[in-house]
Amino acid sequence: MFPEKLHRKLENRKAENALRQLGTGNQLIDFSSNDYLGFSKNEEIFKASHDFLKAHDMFQNGATGSRLLSGNHKLYPIIEAQLAAFHKSESALVFNSGYDANIGFFASVPQRGDVILFDEYIHASIRDGMTMSHAKSYKFKHNDLADLEKQMARILDAVSDLEQERKSIYVVTESVFSMDGDSPDLKTIAAICKKYQAFLIVDEAHAIGVFGNHYEGLIQELHLENAVFARIITFGKAMGCHGAAVLGCNELKQYLVNFSRSFIYTTALSPHSLATIHAAYKALQETESGQQLQENIQFFKTEMIENELQNIFIESASAIQCCIISGNDKVKNIAKYMQHKGFDVKPILSPTVSKGEERLRFCLHAHNSVDEISEVLKWLSQALKDER
Repeated sequence: MFPEKLHRKLENRKAENALRQLGTGNQLIDFSSNDYLGFSKNEEIFKASHDFLKAHDMFQNGATGSRLLSGNHKLYPIIEAQLAAFHKSESALVFNSGYDANIGFFASVPQRGDVILFDEYIHASIRDGMTMSHAKSYKFKHNDLADLEKQMARILDAVSDLEQERKSIYVVTESVFSMDGDSPDLKTIAAICKKYQAFLIVDEAHAIGVFGNHYEGLIQELHLENAVFARIITFGKAMGCHGAAVLGCNELKQYLVNFSRSFIYTTALSPHSLATIHAAYKALQETESGQQLQENIQFFKTEMIENELQNIFIESASAIQCCIISGNDKVKNIAKYMQHKGFDVKPILSPTVSKGEERLRFCLHAHNSVDEISEVLKWLSQALKDER
């Protein structure tokens, strides 16, 4: 016995060829994972995290409880101080995942009467957090800063001077968007926020380890640390491990410890997870993987032009390169073709993206060879010709 409404929803997904299913590991050449620097399989990081635990006498598998009870073990202040220093932030607060961080932040920080203006392509975890907030939220067109300013002016025009003093406006964007791989004009957004005294929040999940002089993310590359109210960074992408952190002022950290439910009511990360974060950040400063990734991104874009594919790719300088192939059936067929040729390229289907915006999502890595990059685009070109 299964609820009829839920059964119909599953059947609708099947009819649209959009039913999600869990896959298994494969031996294909990786063009799909978020492991941009190859850190998830890095043996030196694995060994360094073990040595770090031994050096701190942490022979413990689990955290034993939430951080406010028994789980705030002695590695937390070490890691949070490391993160704050590396990212030039007054403080850092570690969460169990990027999803937890966004849920916890957006459900607790914006208050009743406040307003959230968010890019229409913002991540699902931010949307979910906003639905749990008592603040009103309005989207602005993707990377359209004229629309952002128009929305800002509209909101402020509708309230009295006294209400403006009581109302906080939060502007939310990503430094690299996960489904398009593109970036907003962060300097102009910061200027708009300063003009209207709004609080800027930037999710840097796909920029950490990819951008910046030391691969700290786009905010630091652009020297905007002091212009941003909060940054959400995650460790499950380029850092190759697990967890996330909110970067901001000390008072924001204190507030989240007291009011963020996804922080308060969950078991803390294990010592091993924190040791891996510590080792990954040390490796980031010592490795040449970041430079190799940048070279691979540039080579991919050159080969894209060589194969006359640039018109169907979304403009991106990041490790995420997306090729628009409309229709769930078509994009799934081409993905299967690519996988049959030995390349793990995943289709992104509607409703994850809008209908007509289905795509192949190529994630580039430091460990992809130039031959692999050249071959994957040649096979894509051939697959598209065969589909015509």
